Amino acid sequence: MRAAGLPRPARLRRAADFVALRQASGRLGGRCFSVRYRPSEQGLARLGLAVSKRVSKRAVERNRIKRLVRESFRRMRAQLPPLDVMVMAREQAAGQPGPVLLAELEQLWRRLAALKPPQGAGTIER
Repeated sequence: MRAAGLPRPARLRRAADFVALRQASGRLGGRCFSVRYRPSEQGLARLGLAVSKRVSKRAVERNRIKRLVRESFRRMRAQLPPLDVMVMAREQAAGQPGPVLLAELEQLWRRLAALKPPQGAGTIER
């Protein structure tokens, strides 16, 4: 039986990918999360996470937030355009119940899915 996790090609792992997202990317935000995105060179949606100690001093809480983000992304990945996406948790995410975080993430994924694909080389238009 195959694990239902997020496959390696769907993850941002290289530091250069994160640097590129910080330098030239679009932004979306909500109360608990901030999202940066840019067109993916691999042709599929990929996820990177940033949940710092500023969000919560407790590793248990930071890991819970990361698990929720990964699971939400895994479920919506097929509907997303080919983007590299970095989700950064805000301090307000700590202590929020899972359904509240999942609802906000679902709203952010829908906003990303509604983005128009780029016309040639350039950034994604809203």
